[in-house]
Amino acid sequence: MVWRIRNNWSGQQFPHAGRRLPLVGDLLTFQPSRPIQSMLENSVGLGPIFELQAFRQKIVFVGSVELAAELCDETRFGKALPPAVEALRDYAGDGLFTAHSDEPNWQLAHELLMPAFTKSAMASYHPIMVETATELFDYWRPRIADGPVDISRDMTKLTMETLSRSAFSHDFGSFSTAKPHPFVKAMVSALENGRRKGAFRAIPGGEVLARLADRRYAHHQAYNDRMLDELIAARDGSTDQHDLLGIMLNVAHPETGEKLSPVNIRHQILTFLVAGHETTSGALSFALYFLARNPQCLARAQAETDEILGDDPAAMPSFEQVSKFRYIRRVLDESLRIWPTVPGFARSPRETTTLADKYTMRPQDYAVVSLGLVHKDPAVWENPDEFDPDRFLAVNVKKRPAHSYKPFGAGARACIGRQFAIHEAVLVLASMLHRFDLSGDPDYQLDVDERLTMLPRGFELSLRARSPQMAESTS
Repeated sequence: MVWRIRNNWSGQQFPHAGRRLPLVGDLLTFQPSRPIQSMLENSVGLGPIFELQAFRQKIVFVGSVELAAELCDETRFGKALPPAVEALRDYAGDGLFTAHSDEPNWQLAHELLMPAFTKSAMASYHPIMVETATELFDYWRPRIADGPVDISRDMTKLTMETLSRSAFSHDFGSFSTAKPHPFVKAMVSALENGRRKGAFRAIPGGEVLARLADRRYAHHQAYNDRMLDELIAARDGSTDQHDLLGIMLNVAHPETGEKLSPVNIRHQILTFLVAGHETTSGALSFALYFLARNPQCLARAQAETDEILGDDPAAMPSFEQVSKFRYIRRVLDESLRIWPTVPGFARSPRETTTLADKYTMRPQDYAVVSLGLVHKDPAVWENPDEFDPDRFLAVNVKKRPAHSYKPFGAGARACIGRQFAIHEAVLVLASMLHRFDLSGDPDYQLDVDERLTMLPRGFELSLRARSPQMAESTS
């Protein structure tokens, strides 16, 4: 059998973990249920660039700030779609996250949607974020006396509701109904199918398995497509631009007059829901995990909320106040450094080049920037496993080289919704910490679930209503 290795880098070899076996390659050196974490564990001692080969698929990883910075040079490199993201295209089409950079719809959607994430647009989403966070707190209040709450589950409900209401003014009823909305259930099933298909395509004959998987989950995809198409059709002709759907339906390119098609609008909505809700819920969950494990940091964060919001425990931040929670923002950044919810991003050269003055790299080759390694590169980060939000004090940030912290990707293809996610996360953390004291199970060992993103699994917190105290500045 002649093997045609995908992403073969002209046959160049890189260090790899363990003993490589015929046919399966390095498959036995990582755990299928936690591939990212096992890759990180097995990368020790391999150096700044290494590879993993499973069947006919090779993935090249870089784990140093120096190599990451080179790959983030937009004049030489651009975004690539690794197998998992490529498989997601079957569900979310050519949305902003899954589109190839040379596809016309990516450029058009990017230019049309940039105004949807300006400061003025963010101010219009703020009331939705406040309303949804308030619903979460009201949902918790009668329940916290009965025991701990499932943080990852409830943060995911929160971020899904916030996005659906901001994107297309739809309420999934996450806090008012016991069962998840059929759309949410179908979306999760479709994403699970996409992850499996990404693995199947590396296996000889895997295309058959992928087709079988598509048949099994086709009704989920059809339901979601139909629901969104009906929502889009119902709004057709309306000039209302209060949400993302309204913007996509009504805003035309200023030079060409071109608009997004209804099918691409559906792809964009799916992209925002898929790529947006889990990333933010994971960031919130990890931040709360670290705060529960670091009482001094928790006390500083709560003192900051009291200073800004005052002594009313029900106070919610105004739009202008969110940017004033500087310590809480540092908590969020440090949490994303240690546990980036998106574990990496892939880059390909625009033309044949040499990486690190050593490795020939062609446009069909890609490397994955492993954020779990770059964010802990000992050449840049001192005591990298230690949780220290003050790493992100401005004076410390200025000392670090560029591209040492990239939780939202790089260049033109960086996450377009990052300001939305940051604003929501800081607002939720500030208002939650202002209302509640929290404590975690001291015996809980962090268990990270690998889905499309990284998320704590089985992470619970006990909450107790608190009385805010006026405090000195903590920033």
